[in-house]
Amino acid sequence: MLISQYSPLENIRWFWYNYTHIMASKLPTVAIVGHANAGKSSLFNRLVRSKQAIVAAEAGTTRDNVIGTVDLGDRQFRVVDTAGLKPAEDEFEASIQDQIADAIELADAIVLVIDSTNYPDQKDRDLAKKILRGQKPTFLAVNKTDLKESLPADEFRRLGIKNIVPMSAEHNSGIRRLVDQLAETLPKAKEVTEDHILRIALIGRPNVGKSHLFNRLAGKQQAIVAPIAGTTRDVNRVSVRYHGQAIELLDTAGVRRSGKIERGIEKFSVLRTVAAIDEADICLLLMDVNELSTGIDQKLAGMIAEAGKGLVIVVSKWDSVEGKDAFTRDALAPQIIANFDFVPWAPLIFTSSVTGQNVSKLFELVSHIAAERNRTIKTRKLNDLLQKAILRHPPAGLKNTHPKFRYVVQTDHNPPWFVIYGSNFKFIHWSYKRYIERQFREEFGFSGTPIKFSFRDEKQIKANKERTAQGLEPVTKAYKQTKDDQ
Repeated sequence: MLISQYSPLENIRWFWYNYTHIMASKLPTVAIVGHANAGKSSLFNRLVRSKQAIVAAEAGTTRDNVIGTVDLGDRQFRVVDTAGLKPAEDEFEASIQDQIADAIELADAIVLVIDSTNYPDQKDRDLAKKILRGQKPTFLAVNKTDLKESLPADEFRRLGIKNIVPMSAEHNSGIRRLVDQLAETLPKAKEVTEDHILRIALIGRPNVGKSHLFNRLAGKQQAIVAPIAGTTRDVNRVSVRYHGQAIELLDTAGVRRSGKIERGIEKFSVLRTVAAIDEADICLLLMDVNELSTGIDQKLAGMIAEAGKGLVIVVSKWDSVEGKDAFTRDALAPQIIANFDFVPWAPLIFTSSVTGQNVSKLFELVSHIAAERNRTIKTRKLNDLLQKAILRHPPAGLKNTHPKFRYVVQTDHNPPWFVIYGSNFKFIHWSYKRYIERQFREEFGFSGTPIKFSFRDEKQIKANKERTAQGLEPVTKAYKQTKDDQ
């Protein structure tokens, strides 16, 4: 068990899982290593049958380790795509190389990818020796054999790796042979009981401190941190435990304004950030205290809420504010809250990854939000509240058009979802729906999470049953939109 070296987190009962335990399942792990542009990410994508790793004609595209799963039906194993090996000329590059070394050390097998169009040099021989020194099953994937200038596979035997697989990742040649050999070599997955994993995504613009906070929460230099916009490109993951709860942290690439999004690599990163929002249960939306209230922050908050995810607004770099006193936060908080009035249920917290201020409180906060998202309210309590809300403030309407509320039931959780039955719901004003939501929140809480409402008009339900019996299409929003377009 690894305990955090940071004092604000010393009271937290958690440990982080390494690559072989990344999803609380103990699958065997294969590390894909090699020099830049040898084709590691292309091979990774072929193995996991997706575009999970970013592939581009630019040396050094992959920076963080990316993890995927190869599913053979009866057999599964994990693959780790690492950054391209190169001399550690500075602290940034050294951090990358440390991650590669970790992946090699923790893997059950290693695939060394080499470009078949170049004769192996001293760097290749040194790398092969380093890998073979670990005495783990090693495979030499001789890539780009589809090219005319490719060399015979025998030219690479001098590296000392016996298992040589000629292949072309781009054309899917030799991949199946490599997979079969890996499946035969790797140990079987250990059966473990998986508990529920709470996924937390760190979202925000570039350089707001996502990776710094990620490292603080993980208690290890897991993400690459550098003062360069766009350092994190892939979704970086690490798992921890907090009071027995398995938590997976997702560090995402920074999202810029659409006019500043470059084609290619950064476009993929943005798409991956959107996918991370969909995957997460709760999102931490980070904002630099020195650059608040930008439109992209509001847009991201709206995306998170629309996706039904929990949300915490995190103001980062609080240590950088000069001359602050006990009243600075109280003066700043209302301004921030006003800019996010469309998500009034989202808590606001000020943090510093440098000093550790309020970092440990984030675990407490997300645990509370997770509990709120999974709450189930008894139907009797729901209906008692609904009737009280209606008596206190009846819905507006004309004669014989007053919306009538009969009863409400909770149909789902994570996020909580409520269905209200009645009639004449087409006359309900949006402000009255907001009123109903406020009443529910005042009574039951649900802090940090959106709650969903559906209004089922019993008259319309009855009419649609009759239409269906007659072979007609039921009246839905899509049906009405089609009619309006005509």
